[in-house]
Amino acid sequence: MAARTAGNAPALTPEQLQSVPGTLRSPRRLKTEVLGGLVVALALIPEAIAFSIIAGVDPRIGLFASFTMAVTISIVGGRPAMISAATGAVALVIAPLVKSHGLDYLVAAVILAGVFQVILGLSGVAKLMRFIPRSVMVGFVNALAILIFISQVPELLGVPWLVYPLTALGLAIVFGLPKLTRAVPAPLVAIAVLTLITVFAAVAVPTVGGKGDLPDSLPTFFIPNVPLTLETLQVIFPYALAMAFVGLLESLMTAKLVDDITDTRSPKSREAWGQGAANIVTGFFGGMGGCAMIGQTMINVKASGARTRISTFLAGVFLLLLVVVLGDVVALIPMAALVAVMIFVSVATFDWHSIRPRTLKMMPKSETAVMVATVIGTVTTHNLAVGVGVGVMVAMVLFARRVAHFVTVKRTVTTVDGRETATYAVDGELFFASSNDLYTQFDYALDPEHVVIDMHASHLWDASTIAALDAITEKYRHHGKDVKVVGLNDASVLMRERLGGKLGAGH
Repeated sequence: MAARTAGNAPALTPEQLQSVPGTLRSPRRLKTEVLGGLVVALALIPEAIAFSIIAGVDPRIGLFASFTMAVTISIVGGRPAMISAATGAVALVIAPLVKSHGLDYLVAAVILAGVFQVILGLSGVAKLMRFIPRSVMVGFVNALAILIFISQVPELLGVPWLVYPLTALGLAIVFGLPKLTRAVPAPLVAIAVLTLITVFAAVAVPTVGGKGDLPDSLPTFFIPNVPLTLETLQVIFPYALAMAFVGLLESLMTAKLVDDITDTRSPKSREAWGQGAANIVTGFFGGMGGCAMIGQTMINVKASGARTRISTFLAGVFLLLLVVVLGDVVALIPMAALVAVMIFVSVATFDWHSIRPRTLKMMPKSETAVMVATVIGTVTTHNLAVGVGVGVMVAMVLFARRVAHFVTVKRTVTTVDGRETATYAVDGELFFASSNDLYTQFDYALDPEHVVIDMHASHLWDASTIAALDAITEKYRHHGKDVKVVGLNDASVLMRERLGGKLGAGH
């Protein structure tokens, strides 16, 4: 029988909860999407302004980019409920270009980055996500939670003392209200309550308005004024390529995380080229570009419970309406409210299970090392892409080191018709890490005149192994002994025929 809810109606599957038509027919689910989009929009405003400052552009550039990214990705993206907007990672990549060549070159780079992402998405680069180990994913999530928390610390330093009780009240609301009711997202309640307190009590604390001027007009179509020359391409190419890779990595990692939270799957290739399309649109509206924002996505998916593209679309629409139409009201929101919301997101995002003593004792040390390396790489560079790259590299090295020790060589000596033969049975996968040790496993000087190397239980994976095998057979011949390699599978035979004797002296 199908599972049923308290109201005796069939329970919806995670996939059904992502249905836009189904949500539009359900007032309760639609309310969740609308309020989720509103909370995200409010949280996006100060962050978009901050990222604009990092990139060295006017706050309008970041705000408009957040609007066009969110609206476009809600239509063409592959992961429902995921939020894309102007991000710190992209801001860090493009800041040097803005400083050296100005806004027009920035926009040209954003458009080119979008083209790169479309090409990469259509070519199937998203399939590479399966090579990212779970320990890297856990490290990615934990590092992100730490970065979200660290990013709020400046808002708590050198501020009036009233900021601290306001932040504490905000935290009490976002952590405590869900235990009483989930009818309204707790972050939205916290923002509303703290804003009313500061307005009616005339409390002087930092507000959203203090972050920068909000725009008073809609974004317009923009064509960058750059010469269409090879020199221009040489200037923007490295920045566009870096932005494309950083944006895709963060977006695909975030999409995978949302898949896990919602128990659904999303088309990663569509998400990849959708990010490209969103950046192209953003560029032609004069925005700074962006990618998925895991912090705002966690607000939308975890804190607010949103599940569809509606919340992503409304986040962009509400953002534009808030800054253009209600800019004077939004400017009154105390930063303490948004700090409380982001600290809540940080705590909710962190995988606390991964650092419990019981978990650490149970997990292989190599898995823990990969997670820690990912966290350290991310937190020290403030770049999630760098951290994930470090984690993957450490995982590869530790995996190769572990697998290398799985190869065993067993020696037996038999005598048939007065002919003594030494047989070496090689068991395990042979590649660059394990084949180097293989060379030392043979008794070249003391073996009899006839040697057989039995490879039935092994496989040759790369040129390093072929070179090692060449070196072994050559050393036996140097000692005047006859050596035969038997038992190679078809793939290994083909590789040895193609590369054998053509790789130099080996050892």
